[in-house]
Amino acid sequence: MDVTLNRISPEDRKNPPESMNGVVFGSVFSNHMFSMVWDDGIGWHDAEIKPYQPLVLDPSTLVFHYGQSSFEGLKAYRNPSGGINLFRPRENFARMNRTAQRMCLPELDIEFVLGALKQLLQEDSNWVPQEEGTSLYIRPTKIAIEEALGLKVSSRFLFYIILSPVGPYYPEGFNPVKIVVSDQYVRASPGGVGEAKTAGNYAASNLAEKEAKAEGFTQVLWLDAVERKYIEEVGSMNIFFVIDDEIVTPQLNGSILPGITRKSVLELARHWNLKISERRISMEEVQEGLKSGQVSEVFGAGTAAVISPVGQLHYRGDSFQVGDGSTGPVAKRFFEHLTAIQYGREEDPFGWVETL
Repeated sequence: MDVTLNRISPEDRKNPPESMNGVVFGSVFSNHMFSMVWDDGIGWHDAEIKPYQPLVLDPSTLVFHYGQSSFEGLKAYRNPSGGINLFRPRENFARMNRTAQRMCLPELDIEFVLGALKQLLQEDSNWVPQEEGTSLYIRPTKIAIEEALGLKVSSRFLFYIILSPVGPYYPEGFNPVKIVVSDQYVRASPGGVGEAKTAGNYAASNLAEKEAKAEGFTQVLWLDAVERKYIEEVGSMNIFFVIDDEIVTPQLNGSILPGITRKSVLELARHWNLKISERRISMEEVQEGLKSGQVSEVFGAGTAAVISPVGQLHYRGDSFQVGDGSTGPVAKRFFEHLTAIQYGREEDPFGWVETL
């Protein structure tokens, strides 16, 4: 299948922001998008790079009523030579295919969509910002577009990719954030779709996050749905703890999203011969560790924020400061090395980066 190129007209062409200062994450979009359609019996067709534009969908479109969808998030980075780096893009599309299996969505040919993404990036290459700490956020999305009312698996789907130049995800930047632990609400349960990157997971977290932000917290840390005792993940990132000389993160259990940055942190830690473990960790263990000093650091890992140090945890009316409240050396080391690899400032010993 070829990709048709339909460039935006010169009079409609927008210029990227001159500076990312003051630009809200995910609020500005480039000139072009990629799209293609799936029909049962035909497969994927009508692959096109075209001007960024609204979607025209019938009110009965299945995704609006039954939520059959998936999405991903990855970034493009400006490297020192002026080229563009992608960080582990095949991992994102492979995860999208795993989500597709759970959500009854058609899978993607990874090499084809990666090639289409690279074409899109070349077309809008001037939208990859050059300021320190900025990048071009990439949002692939897949939705059910059959026009019908009635719970069923759609026979028609739309896949599209849009691009958004961004600065830091959190207003705090690479500074410690405050997180509240939720034991009133749950994000995902065993046998559910917690490990899938689908829209409903995020809608289910909105109320808790709205309440958390009203109280001055940046994000919510979720506990397991059965005992409400074991730590799972934060709304926009996986979570790590430094306990004595060991880096600990909750094991993947079917209700935790298998993050690409999480995987990269684990692989980088093994490369450095650091002591790491993936296991169940209770909130009680973390509380006691923070009181005793055994838990010296807490940090999140995700595409949007990369590494986000946590300076304070709030649980059941009690606040626990992490260390001295500042960014710890382990989080700083991961942040510096991961971003140096992503931006091409440091050698990539893993073959994670693809350069356009």
